[in-house]
Amino acid sequence: MIRVLLVDDQPLIRAGFRALLEAEDDIEVVGEASEGAQGLALARRHLPDVALVDVQMPGMDGIETTRRIAGDPDLSGVHVIILTNYGLDEYVYEALRAGATGFLVKDTDPADLLHGIQVAARGDALLSPAITRRLIGEFVARRPHPVPAGLPHLTDREREVTALAAQGLSNDEIAAHLVISPATVKTHVSRAMMKVHARDRAQLVVFAYQSGLTSPGG
Repeated sequence: MIRVLLVDDQPLIRAGFRALLEAEDDIEVVGEASEGAQGLALARRHLPDVALVDVQMPGMDGIETTRRIAGDPDLSGVHVIILTNYGLDEYVYEALRAGATGFLVKDTDPADLLHGIQVAARGDALLSPAITRRLIGEFVARRPHPVPAGLPHLTDREREVTALAAQGLSNDEIAAHLVISPATVKTHVSRAMMKVHARDRAQLVVFAYQSGLTSPGG
């Protein structure tokens, strides 16, 4: 059973999501919040697998809510999906940097929403290859950040795997490209995440662009 928390200031949005999710046998909505501080409190109370968080809310917005969830060791099992009306925007990029697993637009197809929740609950990054390159590459190129710590600690193979992951390749695709096993790729990804203090694969992708391991042009 996947436990989901809804955090959105629009009651109709929450009601629509609840109706959709509760029609599924393997999903349970454990709580609703209309703003970030309330959502954070409910996350601590219910420990959901996935939190659907609106990026723009009065009071504590979705970015700060995500940052606090990601920064709380007691909430390490909570995976945040950012909800936005606008698709590719800077708010989404900042939310990924804050620790979000991925994002969805609010008018997404119901099947895509359900699939996204399942992906996030597994701890996988909810970013397609095209969106990965456009979203993160665009904003890192437009507004560079200091090179993050951790790059010198990566082995050559870990750098190579991280760069390929940032281009949107799956573990199987990376394995085929490097002629190694998917299990070996998974090990390299896990070790790279640990060394650069990335909470999940989405943050590893952000690191790859910020550190220069890859660029918007690939």
